[in-house]
Amino acid sequence: STISSFSGKVKNSLISQRKDAPDAATIRELHLDGFPGGPDGFELASRFCYSDGKICISPTNVSLLHCSALFLEMSEEISCCNLLQRTEVFLQGLFYWTWTDILTALRSSEPFISQADSSGLLQKLIDSLLSKICANSDLICSSSSSSSPETPRRSFDVTTKPSFSRAWWFDDLTVLSPYIIEKTTKSMAAYGIDSVTNTKFLIHYLKRALYRQSCSGGGGGPSLEYGGIAEAVVDGVVQMESRCGFSCRWLLRVLRVVSCFGLSEECRSKIERTIGGLLDQASLDDLLVCTPRGGGGSGSGGGSGIYDVSLVLRLVKVFAGGFGEVSDERMKRVGKLIDKYLMEIAPDSRLKVSKFLAVAECLPSTARDCSDGVYRAIDMYLE
Repeated sequence: STISSFSGKVKNSLISQRKDAPDAATIRELHLDGFPGGPDGFELASRFCYSDGKICISPTNVSLLHCSALFLEMSEEISCCNLLQRTEVFLQGLFYWTWTDILTALRSSEPFISQADSSGLLQKLIDSLLSKICANSDLICSSSSSSSPETPRRSFDVTTKPSFSRAWWFDDLTVLSPYIIEKTTKSMAAYGIDSVTNTKFLIHYLKRALYRQSCSGGGGGPSLEYGGIAEAVVDGVVQMESRCGFSCRWLLRVLRVVSCFGLSEECRSKIERTIGGLLDQASLDDLLVCTPRGGGGSGSGGGSGIYDVSLVLRLVKVFAGGFGEVSDERMKRVGKLIDKYLMEIAPDSRLKVSKFLAVAECLPSTARDCSDGVYRAIDMYLE
């Protein structure tokens, strides 16, 4: 067949079938399970064969053509100027591609990501992407929309100081799949992208995933394929907290985001220990975290009502007992905070008595000069 003159895989399969069934009238079937890109990939490779090796290669189709050529074994041993060599020559100019071209090639690889990864193509594209970021690392996004390195420099604030601002490439990378993002962020350190920027980007990526999910009207929450990124965020935040001095409010916001992506208990415990040690910095609004879907609060036995009471109890436990001796001033500050929290959750008819009492009794007596706040909350609860 025409394809067998370009494909070693097809050629060898046909030879094998002829040996097994020498009768020319025998109907032969060729199974190509796991073809990159499915029918689209096969059609594109076939078009190359039936046009006598003439095809227009672009960033849009080079990933699919390259993986198809590898799958079909379209090497120079089978035919001169075969598809595999053609795609490899095209990819040699990868580091001269535009930012948009690289993103296009990465996105086009997602339907057959395992083949793109195993072939080494995915890492080549990621390296080229990170090289672009590294070459423009002095650019900080100053507007609400993202920009590419090809955008005029007037769109950016140029600074040499370390910044926790959103970098110009943050929004552009949110279109990529979690698998590609995980591989990309693991390579960032080699290109001089610090862990603060890395973690900040991952938080931004998860926020965008939540936003897209809410806009689409989905009710089941984002896919658990984001779980690895959520855990990477927690690890990054915990490691940087001592030198970056994150506020309790900011950490609680991060917790709200990552909690939507199926955190493991171990990972959740890491960030809660960090937040718990700073609980005296929190405000009432910071603690008003809604109960996760499914009810009962994360890691609780149920009965949390509207707000995630179990989370607050765990944070108080960390603050009061996990960080050595706590000063009276800090303890009283948390005591006032918990009294306000009790007043807020008291009207919730779904809150079980056991949960309400657990909050009322979670601090030592030294945390309060008087118990008036607790009594008022009890009156509200009983009403």
